[in-house]
Amino acid sequence: MVERQLRGRGIRDEAVLAVMASLPRDLFVPPDLRSQAYSDDALPIASGQSISQPYMVARMTELLEPRPGTRVLEVGTGSGYQAAVLAALGCSVISVERHAALADAARARLDNLGLAGAVTVVVGDGSVGWPEKAPFDGIVVTAAAPAVPKTLQAQLADGGRLVIPVGPRRRQELILIVRHGDALERRECGACVFVPLVGKSGFSEDDARRRWFGRPTL
Repeated sequence: MVERQLRGRGIRDEAVLAVMASLPRDLFVPPDLRSQAYSDDALPIASGQSISQPYMVARMTELLEPRPGTRVLEVGTGSGYQAAVLAALGCSVISVERHAALADAARARLDNLGLAGAVTVVVGDGSVGWPEKAPFDGIVVTAAAPAVPKTLQAQLADGGRLVIPVGPRRRQELILIVRHGDALERRECGACVFVPLVGKSGFSEDDARRRWFGRPTL
């Protein structure tokens, strides 16, 4: 996985590569999909969510430029894999998940891996961030927003980096925002496809259901 999908596609941060080589991704996917855990694919998990493909996890992590002691806000805990990568890199992570069952399962996985002390998993609307613990050195959003939420930009520390997919269902652009004092630098970092970010600063439940999953049957 690391040599072909990550290093072979341009990931250069050796710390990211080493962590993803050692972290067992199969523990973060459903039991019936463990044979596919190291494939270059996003995989479905509970609550209609997904675990991102390894390359995208590596790419987003590399764009954050995490170092030991970096304070990171993750929006969308999912299975906990992205949070585990960041914690293994020495980051202090607050991870916000809107599905309580996913949050509970992620906490258990992280605890079993000895990473619970570095990650606080909370239940809430991650689209508005976690203002009581702001500012953050890094913010990573693992779901697609219609636009970059101003609420998240406001929670970046000076020099902080925000990585987020933005766009409609079939194709989004991975966006990097870097704060320089009062100025925000924006960079486009390639195409991607994620599940929708649902919340006050994301898509509404109804809009996400229509755009991503089709109109519900009555």
